[in-house]
Amino acid sequence: MDQYLRTLLNDVKSGHRLSEDECLMLFSVRDRQVWDVARTADEVREERAGPAVTYVRNQNINVTNLCVNACGFCGFSKKPGNEGIYFHDRAEIQKKATLAKERGVSEICTVSGLHPAFTAQSYIDVYYWIHEAAPGVHLHAGNPMEVAYAAKQSGMSTQEVLVAMKGAGLGSMCGTAAEILVDSVRETICHEKIPTAEWVRIIKEAHMLGIPTTATIMYGHCESDVDRVRHLAILREIQDEMHGFTEFVPLSFIHMNTPLYRAGIARAGATGREDLLMVAVARLFLDNFKNIQVSWVKEGIKMAQLGLIAGANDLGGTMFEESISKGAGAVNTDYLDPKEMQRVAEDVGRPLKQRTTLYENI
Repeated sequence: MDQYLRTLLNDVKSGHRLSEDECLMLFSVRDRQVWDVARTADEVREERAGPAVTYVRNQNINVTNLCVNACGFCGFSKKPGNEGIYFHDRAEIQKKATLAKERGVSEICTVSGLHPAFTAQSYIDVYYWIHEAAPGVHLHAGNPMEVAYAAKQSGMSTQEVLVAMKGAGLGSMCGTAAEILVDSVRETICHEKIPTAEWVRIIKEAHMLGIPTTATIMYGHCESDVDRVRHLAILREIQDEMHGFTEFVPLSFIHMNTPLYRAGIARAGATGREDLLMVAVARLFLDNFKNIQVSWVKEGIKMAQLGLIAGANDLGGTMFEESISKGAGAVNTDYLDPKEMQRVAEDVGRPLKQRTTLYENI
């Protein structure tokens, strides 16, 4: 191992906080040095999060795939006149929520397209309907883009929308719509989405109101390592101030059916080296995060398992129903049996434990 890298990794284990330049260097490692970074990240994971691999028993409910935006990385959304449009009504949403309750889930997650007719009340109604059909199940829903859209559609402030959503039963919010928190990249991949500063402001508003959120990154398209580092730095700065993120979830770009890839703007997703390093470097850089999740939906179960020995401590959810990654071209995204999760965890010498959305043990 290069002496500088060895010294840096030892310093991190001793409590050194990585600078953005040091983080950038770690993203650039090649050859067997990738394993050196992963090994250190796994040691830090052991100290910070313990030996268990956790998961949540959850189900997605995507209310509609009709969306006013046209994000280049999305193969899920539809426009008026397209084939395959759906918009679930109260009866269908409650049917899905009832089924989720019968399956013994502890979490229902909903993120959908931005329907042209949606207002803040639309989101509030959906949350009430879900709680009515599945009382006691944690609602993990929305994201800063949906909050901003609801506020604009209803002439409300984003804080007012968040207060209303919490009153309707929102337990925690998704930290999606982050993609890459660098406006030059956002202009290329999702120019209709809110800018970085607004995403940050809404996340902080949620945390101030006692609504915890996840944190995500969507990488492997047309961003640079510098962009990835800046994104992670923004998340670390928010966590320093607010302490409201429950987990960090790297989301590897699924390219096959996306406009960005078909137009030649984005590459064909991240490599395995990049997937491993995203988990490992995030574990080392995000020193104020306890939980780092690997997405079996985005990476497949074998790559997710490798992430568990590169700094991750969580396998995400059972899902039961998944549409967004599937729309972009991913396969086998609908359900992961906890028995398979247990096989994967025990194969790397770790116990599997079920958790709640907020990382309490079940």
